[in-house]
Amino acid sequence: MCGGLSIAFALNSRDQSQSYLLSYHLGRLSSYAVAGLSVGLIGFWFSEYLGLLTSLRFLAAVMLILLGVYIGGWFNALILTEKLGARAWQYIQPLGKRYLPPRSQTQALLLGMVWGWLPCGLVYSALIWAAAQASVINSTLVMVCFGLGTLPSMLGSALLSARASHILRHKRFKQLAGVSMVIIGLWSIPGIKNSVQLIMQQLGTT
Repeated sequence: MCGGLSIAFALNSRDQSQSYLLSYHLGRLSSYAVAGLSVGLIGFWFSEYLGLLTSLRFLAAVMLILLGVYIGGWFNALILTEKLGARAWQYIQPLGKRYLPPRSQTQALLLGMVWGWLPCGLVYSALIWAAAQASVINSTLVMVCFGLGTLPSMLGSALLSARASHILRHKRFKQLAGVSMVIIGLWSIPGIKNSVQLIMQQLGTT
């Protein structure tokens, strides 16, 4: 994500095998898992304070809405979150340069682990949602599933047919995905689900 495609293209342009590319993404998913575990600990601590956990879940819902708006191509509000991690990335980025281009599967794995920390609003949205799970295991699984969900678009140009890759990048497909994320985000706002159910019950009794 957010620059990961350029790495995938770099791997392909140097006639690397598909196993190199998969090693890179395995490293990226490993970083996401570590990040998910870390925010899971924070979320678990928040769970001791109901007000903080509710605020975290509200923020996670808002980030999902912003994520949907970004995926749909309507507005990139997530760029603001990327700036927050830019300074830390200045210290992490040099670690990955020594493995670029990778000359072994191990180097590709290490490169993916470094680039998994690339400042990216989409990743930050997923991290906040993961933290809201208030569970180390669930938070880790959320980030792993998020990483797996990025594989179709990340590997599309390398492993999928040209037609499948085109579908994933089609404007209508992105807009449909964006609308879905916005709906999920709205539904995830604390209290919305209960309010909707209450309204439906009242309509059913009239």
